[in-house]
Amino acid sequence: KKEKKKKNIAIKKEMRSHTMCECGTAHSEKGKKGCDATDGVSVEGVGWSSGTDAENVLFLSDSAGAAETAAEQRVGVIAQHLLASPGSGGASGASASCKRQQGQGEKSQKQQQCSSDDDVVIVAAVRTPIGKAGKGSFKDTPPDDLLATVLQAVLQRAGLDASAVQDICVGNVLLDQGAFTARVGQLLAGIPHTVPVRAVNRQCSSGLQACMDIAASIRAGHIDIGLGAGVESMSFKAMGEAAPHINDRIFSCPDAKDCLMPMGVTSDKLAEAEHVTREAQDAFAVESHARAARAQSQGLFAAEIVPTPARVADSADDNGRVTVTQDDGVRVCTVEDLAKLKSAFSKKGGTTTAGNSSQTSDGAAAVVLARRSAAKARGLPILATLRAYAVVGVPPAAMGVGPAVAIPAALKQAGLTVDDIDVYEINEAFASQAVYCVKKLGIPFSKVNPKGGAIALGHPLGCTGARQIATLLPELQRTGGRYGVVSMCIGTGMGAAAVFERDA
Repeated sequence: KKEKKKKNIAIKKEMRSHTMCECGTAHSEKGKKGCDATDGVSVEGVGWSSGTDAENVLFLSDSAGAAETAAEQRVGVIAQHLLASPGSGGASGASASCKRQQGQGEKSQKQQQCSSDDDVVIVAAVRTPIGKAGKGSFKDTPPDDLLATVLQAVLQRAGLDASAVQDICVGNVLLDQGAFTARVGQLLAGIPHTVPVRAVNRQCSSGLQACMDIAASIRAGHIDIGLGAGVESMSFKAMGEAAPHINDRIFSCPDAKDCLMPMGVTSDKLAEAEHVTREAQDAFAVESHARAARAQSQGLFAAEIVPTPARVADSADDNGRVTVTQDDGVRVCTVEDLAKLKSAFSKKGGTTTAGNSSQTSDGAAAVVLARRSAAKARGLPILATLRAYAVVGVPPAAMGVGPAVAIPAALKQAGLTVDDIDVYEINEAFASQAVYCVKKLGIPFSKVNPKGGAIALGHPLGCTGARQIATLLPELQRTGGRYGVVSMCIGTGMGAAAVFERDA
């Protein structure tokens, strides 16, 4: 017994000095250097866990008297390989074939991303063109018509029968009856009344939040297939059109009071505090238009935009209906042109103008999300895998910094770094905050909004997050990029970000 006890103590001591490698072997530091596998996880004697409560049955611990031999440790590692990686969002049932990082030398060695049958995947994503609010292509088109168009089109794109959809979530900010509009849009799209629907409002991230709510339902096991969407008609309901009732207690709480601050004023304050010059903002805006114009002329938006019927109240042609195929807001401009514009929000020293801010707009977008196993069983296309999602709070008066906080949080979940991402779709609420966030995170500008952003395309509030997904995925496919991020700042002080991995 004494000899056996001695042997066990020696084994434990040896294991503590080793690192568990991806190959399933515990190496010494010297041995690990000669192994092709990377991303070892230290074994400290307290064992390892898959990271979720449901999977902690495989937790190995000295206190539990388990894992007393190297063989048992090896079995534990093999079992962990059968679980989803942290980058897959915590789902279990990973397949045996893990996709190991194939990055170039400058990319970090990061956690392997495992393909799991429980992954949340994107099957299809489409959007309408974006119209200028009040005077553009959709000024007379009801928002439920816009929503119906994308819901119908995304199902056609996916090759999915409407009856297979188990839930729908629609992002909307301004409409008084967003849930009613969502239900009507669904029914107009031919989706049966047996399919439930709901609306969500997280300000400028509502379209993304709608998709993430469906993803959460899939991860929880409530559904296998759902639609996330977003719609806004700022022609039918403009910002500030009807002021909400204000609780007088707001003025006794500084943060609550700051929620009343016009977002253009928060932009001016951020620009001043972080030394984002007027010239830098105007140059960013000009580049957004230039990229969008180039993408438009090259037909790069064709993969995401669906031709959309629009009503024209002052036309007798074709019963007052036309078909819209491209965004209204893209234009050719110069820094000199924008320099002529006056400050839009602050009387003294303001640098935020109509030219370097997002456009108020009308539009809709929709995304089909599914459990990977359900998509494969139905033979549906798989465009990308959702790897992470984070939403954070920031000071209401500095709401524009949201992406600078949310993106690192999402990347940490995914086990990735800023440099690992190939394309960033960061909403351009204002050039001031976009410039700040890009510089703060050290993102190469060439990776940010390669087809232009909201300054050129427009920002239909409830639609934007879903629109960004529809814009991101074709660009990853076109360029062969692997990872993409969608992010935005959120009014009243928040930020959101999601990480997607393109399926090869």
